[in-house]
Amino acid sequence: MAERMLQFVSLPQAQPEKRAVEERRQDFGEIYRAFSVERAEMQASRCSQCGVPFCSVHCPLGNNIPDWLKLTAENRLEEAYEVSSATNTFPEICGRICPQDRLCEGNCVIQKGFSSVTIGAVEKFITETAFENGWVKPNLPSSEREESIGVVGAGPAGLAAAERLRALGYQVHVYDRHDRVGGLMVYGIPSFKLEKHVLDRRHRLMEEQGVVFHLSTPIGAGAGETALDTLRARHDAVFVATGVYKTREVKLPGSGLSGIVQALDFLTASNRRGYREAPGDDAVLHAGGKNVVVIGGGDTAMDCVRTSIRQGAKSVTCLYRRDRANMPGSMQEVKNAEEEGVRFTWLAAPEAFLGDGAVAGVRAHRMRLSLPDATGRQSVEPMPESAFTVEAELVVEALGFEPEDLPALWDAPDLDVTKWGTLKVAPGRFQTSLPGVFAGGDIVRGASLVVWAIRDGRDAAAEIHDHLTAKAGVEREMAE
Repeated sequence: MAERMLQFVSLPQAQPEKRAVEERRQDFGEIYRAFSVERAEMQASRCSQCGVPFCSVHCPLGNNIPDWLKLTAENRLEEAYEVSSATNTFPEICGRICPQDRLCEGNCVIQKGFSSVTIGAVEKFITETAFENGWVKPNLPSSEREESIGVVGAGPAGLAAAERLRALGYQVHVYDRHDRVGGLMVYGIPSFKLEKHVLDRRHRLMEEQGVVFHLSTPIGAGAGETALDTLRARHDAVFVATGVYKTREVKLPGSGLSGIVQALDFLTASNRRGYREAPGDDAVLHAGGKNVVVIGGGDTAMDCVRTSIRQGAKSVTCLYRRDRANMPGSMQEVKNAEEEGVRFTWLAAPEAFLGDGAVAGVRAHRMRLSLPDATGRQSVEPMPESAFTVEAELVVEALGFEPEDLPALWDAPDLDVTKWGTLKVAPGRFQTSLPGVFAGGDIVRGASLVVWAIRDGRDAAAEIHDHLTAKAGVEREMAE
């Protein structure tokens, strides 16, 4: 047991042991081994317990990180879990996939000179210990309410809202177009970052709580029982948390060649293979034996390059138009990818796809950083006469996601959207232009982090509860 905190002066930072590169290249298992109890206590004891905890300030959920680090250091693990789960609906997920280097750990006050506390690894350790010891229970309501709520989307925002609302006693029904719970977490994120049993376990827990799931159930104008108008009539409130699934494409010469695929299609096919479900176009969406080029610099691009390595690609190259310092993806993911054999070509942008019927290469040109734009970020411009070609039999476009046209898909012209196509809500609120319809997560924010979606789901649940409570009060007054 740690005798006191502030051990960063004598204990170096230590992440959980990483599986050897050659071992982890062969499968889709998570790459980090679990902390031992002793190691978790030691690493938690490095926390400085600072007066202004910047780790909490920069956590979208406002997690009470110093508190559960101290409890872990003192081997009070059940209490640590209670504190952690009080603000985070899914700490076992955030501990695995949050970009801690850009959030809590990146703002740890001891990082200058001593390296930050390994917050994410300790968070994962606390929650897995809680599951192993049976401390994680379904959050059952103390009393039932008659009102029902429809949640559209079983991703992190929808699940977080559903869990909160069900705990308050509402009758919660979750609708999702896919056949499994998790949204992009189940089909968009590879298992080497988030093993799927973690999502299946949470799904079962929410069913035990009383949340009703309607999977393989798309919402749409012609969907009959699940048209938006039908859901509004069936439920006292509807929360839209569909996420953003429309992928951005590169419109360049040769874009129609076979072998040029979208990141989500590629990752979904890979994850379905993990469930022993081979997609119909398996050969096109598999990197085995191919020279692969991934275009993009975010976390999705990192997922694609590392998936390609595990599928046995001949070579994997990532083209990104900015430099390493300006890359939006997690630096830890870049490091893991480099260890596994991915080659990064910085300051490079594609200008054409080459091939006859099927892609055979990508012609790109060198870029250089220029003056900052209106946001303060340096713009990029092509360098003259700098073209070069990268051999490729498979090109994966990982350029981000945009919202689908929900008003058109759902025949809901009164559902207001922003100029970016996201659903319009009042700043800091979740009510849409349709009475009783709320929205949150990526469909409001645009493509963002899982932790922000969880925050939106929790906050939206609180707003829906206030809305229905006020409505019930008005109805009682009118009845009297």
